[in-house]
Amino acid sequence: MPRVPRSPSPAPTTCVLGIDPGLQRTGYAVLAPASLPREAHLVEAGVVTLPRGAPLGTRLVELADSLAALIARHSPAVLACEELYAHYRHPRTAILMGHARGVVLATAARAGLAIVPVPSTQAKKLLTGSGHATKPQMQRAVTAALRLPVLPEPHDVADAIAIALCGLRLRAATETVAAAVAVRRRRVAR
Repeated sequence: MPRVPRSPSPAPTTCVLGIDPGLQRTGYAVLAPASLPREAHLVEAGVVTLPRGAPLGTRLVELADSLAALIARHSPAVLACEELYAHYRHPRTAILMGHARGVVLATAARAGLAIVPVPSTQAKKLLTGSGHATKPQMQRAVTAALRLPVLPEPHDVADAIAIALCGLRLRAATETVAAAVAVRRRRVAR
């Protein structure tokens, strides 16, 4: 599993694991929030490369094992996973991708992670302002957002980083809303 270590893993409750699921390559990124709002540190990113031509079951088991090892290594609190997009001309692709995504979600649920589904258009819009950004645009946007020295390669890594950033921000927004609701309930209860 090729990976790019960036910094030591932070406390277990702060990391977000972003996943761009695939049956040949699954991109992943572990991000931790920075001290400044809306910023993040890249802890690790890479791809899980699955054996081309191997039976589907073999690839899915290898994917599950690789993700379980990643979760054990970084103890993320949240898994942000790209939602499936299916084009009506290629329904088989969506069905096959559903297998990989299902394994990702089951592995995360087994480890007790909160799961945040992220539509690819939302991640693209967050980073580029357009929900229809190209792969190269996403690579440049991720590089700029995290101040990386080089473009993340392959594009699956950039996609996973974008998904993790989106998950980190969605999680922060959810926690902010939950805190505001709790304060309001305490005021009403008085």
